[in-house]
Amino acid sequence: MYKGMGIYRPTFIYMLGFSTAQISLVLAVEQLTSFISMDLLDPFQRLLFLQYLVDLQQEIVAQDAAIFQLIQIRQNRRGGKRRRVWVRPWLMRRPLLGHYERLMEELMREDVPAYKNFVRMEPPLFREMLDRLTHKIAKKDTWYRKAIKPGVKLAITLRHLATSDSYPSLMYAFRVVANTISGIVNDVCKAILDEYAEEVIAVPTTPQEWLAIAEKFSTRWNFHHCLGVMDGKHIAIKCPMGAGSLYFNYKKFHSIVLLAVVDADYKFIWVDVGANGGASDSQIFNSSELRECIEDGSINFPPPDTLPNDHEPIEYFIIGDDAFPLRVWMMKPFGRRNCTIEERIFKYRLSRARRVSENAFGIMANRLRVLLTTMQQDPKTVGTIVSACCCLHNLMRIRYPVNQNLVMDGEDDNHQLAPGSWRNDADLTDLEPLGRGNRATAAAKRQRGYLKHYYASRAGEGPWQMNMI
Repeated sequence: MYKGMGIYRPTFIYMLGFSTAQISLVLAVEQLTSFISMDLLDPFQRLLFLQYLVDLQQEIVAQDAAIFQLIQIRQNRRGGKRRRVWVRPWLMRRPLLGHYERLMEELMREDVPAYKNFVRMEPPLFREMLDRLTHKIAKKDTWYRKAIKPGVKLAITLRHLATSDSYPSLMYAFRVVANTISGIVNDVCKAILDEYAEEVIAVPTTPQEWLAIAEKFSTRWNFHHCLGVMDGKHIAIKCPMGAGSLYFNYKKFHSIVLLAVVDADYKFIWVDVGANGGASDSQIFNSSELRECIEDGSINFPPPDTLPNDHEPIEYFIIGDDAFPLRVWMMKPFGRRNCTIEERIFKYRLSRARRVSENAFGIMANRLRVLLTTMQQDPKTVGTIVSACCCLHNLMRIRYPVNQNLVMDGEDDNHQLAPGSWRNDADLTDLEPLGRGNRATAAAKRQRGYLKHYYASRAGEGPWQMNMI
């Protein structure tokens, strides 16, 4: 009710033909003043309009005072300093002197190997990614500012992933301010996942697809019925604000966990990123999507089949290390002490197949060195960046597999290990070995025992294996 006169305030506005939800208070005052001056109202109506006009003017004064007070508070927080320039002049010279427009163009024309080293990929792959990501990362120009080119955004992100350069360092190289770069890196990594993840990180969905992986493990590594190698690594991060010891791991630093399954081609076929480093290994694996799918059968592992030169059907399985429980679908080596000859042979054969995961993580970290540093972003953003790194690793393994083969482990004519060059650098930290929980099942022990005898027998032995134990 307005001033106790029994008249609602919207009645006055309706008489003028506009709503306070549609126009500003200043415009309402101007139209009321003009309406009153027309001399179309009787004295009582004129009095009501004048009183309402006074109320509107007082409301305008109150709003102006509130805005002024807010401005003062913000200036006090900044130490009373006013912004001197809208854009620093040297940033505006990005199209002429920035790394993307100047240095990368020079490298493309004069030194392609240096270009590949700069962004860690071949020029055709960079152009392909730019074409496929442009519609996801491009912004529109405005009347007061031109948007940053998609190519600049992609180059900044790849350079950060390749070198772990800080945002201030990239700011001076690419002439883009650091707080803008923080958003660019996150946006481009999300775009990479949206565009490529389903294409290059493909979990097999049929028994035939799993059998194709098992066949490669058999022919390349002489380890049969293996569907992949599971491994986990700690990704170091800065302690999030208020997180306490949630991300503090057994190696005495804060981290999130990257859990993955690797196939015989050194590609990730399943990735889980983001578990806090303070969780135990059993907690991480038990809560993973993969374990749930294996146990309910929705992952479609092939049915049991006989090993070469044998007659006993054996389950197909994933292999891992001591960080994972022993199950019929998860084989791992025997302990380190008091092993028999047969157990040592089995450990050697299984560990030989497990090299694919060591090399996959090593190659990825060697190429994308941001994974070897203590990442400064929040855990959610770190998870996005790490997932994008896995996606880029698979993409480069698919497009240019030979380039990465030069840095991975090999074997000489006597099957002796020839360490890859990636082992000369720092490596990611492994998960903590399994404690007392998750005891092995009886069926898993029987299956591992059968495999132990098989690889020590004539049916499954390798002529070189006795020289390796």
